[in-house]
Amino acid sequence: MNTLAAIPTIAEAARLLAARKLSSLELTRALLARIEALDPVLNAFLLVTEKPALAAARAADRARAAGQKGALLGIPLAYKDIYETAGVRTTAHSRLLAQNVPTQDAETVRRLSAAGAVMLGKLATHEFAIGGPAFDLPWPPARNPWDPHRFTGGSSSGSGAAVAAGLALGALGSDTGGSIRLPAAYCGIAGLKPTPGLVSRRGVIPLAPSLDTAGPMAWTAEDCAILLDVLAGHDPADPASVAAPRPGYAAGLAAPVRGLRVGLLRRFYEHDVPATPETRQMMQQAVAVLRDLGCTVEDASLPAVQEFNAVGRVIICAEAYAQHEATIRTRLSEYSRAFRMRVLPGALIRAAEYLAAQRRRTDLIAAMRATMTRFDVLLAPATAGPAPLLAEQRTDEGFAVPFLTTVANVAAVPSLVVCGGFTAQGLPLGLEMMGRPFEEATILRLGHHFEQVRGLRSRRPPGS
Repeated sequence: MNTLAAIPTIAEAARLLAARKLSSLELTRALLARIEALDPVLNAFLLVTEKPALAAARAADRARAAGQKGALLGIPLAYKDIYETAGVRTTAHSRLLAQNVPTQDAETVRRLSAAGAVMLGKLATHEFAIGGPAFDLPWPPARNPWDPHRFTGGSSSGSGAAVAAGLALGALGSDTGGSIRLPAAYCGIAGLKPTPGLVSRRGVIPLAPSLDTAGPMAWTAEDCAILLDVLAGHDPADPASVAAPRPGYAAGLAAPVRGLRVGLLRRFYEHDVPATPETRQMMQQAVAVLRDLGCTVEDASLPAVQEFNAVGRVIICAEAYAQHEATIRTRLSEYSRAFRMRVLPGALIRAAEYLAAQRRRTDLIAAMRATMTRFDVLLAPATAGPAPLLAEQRTDEGFAVPFLTTVANVAAVPSLVVCGGFTAQGLPLGLEMMGRPFEEATILRLGHHFEQVRGLRSRRPPGS
């Protein structure tokens, strides 16, 4: 079986595998065939691990036949190429690491492998998860399955493209200023930025450790919950990991959302970062859906997006430069132009300015905490509009045009993006739901109920 009548979600595939109506080997072969057919245009994969994937699928089928169970047993996934994979090249989409072969798996990869997941390969990113898209690297940038002339969002670009096109049922991404949620929005999938410390970052190539998070990307909120059930949990070897209570994320999705208090961050998209008319219409429809579900929706207030964004960009720029300073001094020309333009200004940020940003971040975290005493979830669009055309971005991107997604990174809260609607051209629009720290279960539950009522998950990109 090298074709699928329809691309299943992780949850659907798990049910088919458990009922012996589908084998992991059949599913893996079908997805490998899709990769072969579609990825020459999409460029989502930097490396396809076909033989190990088939071996892992056969092992999963044997384990299931022997009585082993698990929601991810035999499920084909792929990983952003900043996640270290033992014996498998991990490049961070950079020529500087073109020959880098780690000896150990990232903790997240290890957990998914232990749960029986099948690794299909490594996915495109922006160089070291910041400077892209770049057109002067050994590998081209990923393209959007809804329109290959358009941007996927970054930096988990290949992860967004692969899931949207049905080349993998789920993926790992990372998020420092929106790098899970921007591709989720532009590619019409679900993506979760967890609370810092919930998911281990050990073995994930860092960008800006003060803000870096690792998390799941999948077709639905339910699939993200299934992945988070395995990914979440204390890692004693990661000093930033937190031993927080861990509920059953997938098991809790069916609980009602009636009575949840939703705060609408209207100023964000009407004033701070003015959204397109279609995005505003999507927000109106989302509010109507949530009210029909029994949620109360009222306007909420936070400091301007520009304040969160200024803090985030200073921290990212300074910390990214610090991460790469030694290599920049000796191998600058080997980085992409996009990376150089994004990171080199970090050399000019003084310690006083960096510390001022961190102090202001503390104030913004307190402001978020105060607002969240009135609300369970905060609602906003993930972007001001649909995916733009794929082209080299402005060197001051993120400063000149603030990212709505950076708010959750700076405020250290979990944030989920789901598909909220489509433009008249058929391009997806992302809806963002932010929750209280370590209350991922709430936003996943709300996202799941929203998807069920909104009814958009049967719509796949053309040709997929």
